Amino acid sequence: MSSTSLKALSLIIFAFAIVQITKAGDPDILTDFIAPPNATIDGNFFTNTGFRFLVGQVTPPPTFKATKASMAEFPALNGQSVSYAVLQFPTGSINPPHTHPRSAELLFLVQGFLQVGFVDTTNKLFTRNLQAGDLFIFPKGLVHFQHNADAKNPALAISAFGSANAGTISLPNTLFNTSIDDTVLALAFKTDIPTIQNLKKGFAA
Repeated sequence: MSSTSLKALSLIIFAFAIVQITKAGDPDILTDFIAPPNATIDGNFFTNTGFRFLVGQVTPPPTFKATKASMAEFPALNGQSVSYAVLQFPTGSINPPHTHPRSAELLFLVQGFLQVGFVDTTNKLFTRNLQAGDLFIFPKGLVHFQHNADAKNPALAISAFGSANAGTISLPNTLFNTSIDDTVLALAFKTDIPTIQNLKKGFAA
């Protein structure tokens, strides 16, 4: 199967998968759709072209990259309880531990291999090594990650969300790239303030 055919198949699969995710999504709306004030409503409003780069040969980015089609990028999703993200993983890259507070995430691996996992509320870790064609569900609100440990090949995945605005809270950024007091972090991680400050330097750049 060609790369283009595989990618087209992945979109069809997610069209069906998203139906189940939406049952636990955003609140129901009382109109067919929500249009921004003074917007021209035609077919263009319901079209997003941000994933056209998937057609043909995809060149991996230098670092992990997530291309989103959420309410911010695609206003027609407002009130529709759905969104997508394309995740590109060059060799050795990670999508660091993070959560989505408003939705589960259903990941479909289109190309390559990924190590994925999440931690539940009892601190139990669930991991799996995925290959192209596999699906993996990250439950709503739980900390999870994805890692391309393959030293030779990139990976490409598409994630579906049951919210137009699933939200992303990156643990490293939230902890070490905000103004949380160094003493608080040192106590929380059972380490010293210089160690916390060194960690913060990596995010300051």
